[in-house]
Amino acid sequence: MKTIDLIVPCYNEAEVLPLFYNEVCAVAGNTPDFSFRFIFINDGSRDKTLDEILTFAQNDERVKYISFSRNFGKEAAMLAGMKYSSGEYVCIIDADLQHSPWMIPEMLRSLENEQQYDVAAARRTDRTGEAKFKSAFSAAFYSVINKMSSVEIPESAQDFRVMRRKVVDAIISMPEYNRFSKGIFSWVGFNTKWFEHENVERAAGTTKWSFMSLLKYAFDGIIGFSVAPLKIALTSGIIISSIGVIYAIYTIIKTLILGPDVKGYPSIICAVMILGGLILLALGIIGEYLARIYLEVKNRPIFIVDKTNIDLPEIKK
Repeated sequence: MKTIDLIVPCYNEAEVLPLFYNEVCAVAGNTPDFSFRFIFINDGSRDKTLDEILTFAQNDERVKYISFSRNFGKEAAMLAGMKYSSGEYVCIIDADLQHSPWMIPEMLRSLENEQQYDVAAARRTDRTGEAKFKSAFSAAFYSVINKMSSVEIPESAQDFRVMRRKVVDAIISMPEYNRFSKGIFSWVGFNTKWFEHENVERAAGTTKWSFMSLLKYAFDGIIGFSVAPLKIALTSGIIISSIGVIYAIYTIIKTLILGPDVKGYPSIICAVMILGGLILLALGIIGEYLARIYLEVKNRPIFIVDKTNIDLPEIKK
């Protein structure tokens, strides 16, 4: 019997966890060819999420948990789950039931029957129930990052996916501190079969993703998987410098022919402000890359485990 580990990042999901647990147990019961293990990652929740997980673990030996010392973010939670997993297949799934657990058996069958695929991943076909400005922002983000990045990140792709062990090993071999999993999934390659589904609303609780957190996540993705912003700053500098040289030549010729002209104070102020703004923009872009280098070279752990019932000494070093 083949094994599959379900990685479930949780942050303040106490309301929905019982519903989710019942669903995945039903799915496991209807998939007799696979042995399921549920790995819940408590990402520093402030509600009773950990209590719910501990209750599951007391009554079900399939339930494993990792509890962080504080909130490290979903990216860290997914990485921890993958590092602590040992199954032949690994599935990443959210606890809010927007990712239907009933898709998992179909994903597993596709990987078993179609050996050319190494990943079965979900992709939304619509954004029903989502604010229009968030949908527009998401579409713009995918358009921008796919033009800037060397790897293509499919629009509406989700973290919900089933992967073979070799794919998981490739992902966790990337030690970077600033993680953008959607980009990492694409960067490691491997053939992916997409499963499209309609968007559904959360079964309970509230979303943890505000517009500002989504904006930060998108910015991290662009900086993490593209050097295009640096090239934009360089290109802008070249263009502005060229215009400056041309204008200087024009001014010299005009002065030699017509004499000095004291007019032009507003144009000088505008030029100074534009150039100053461009310089600050370029410094800001460089600063963002330097900040990420700074965080990487400090080599701090991506997450710190407070409690777990998984015995993997090599992860606890």
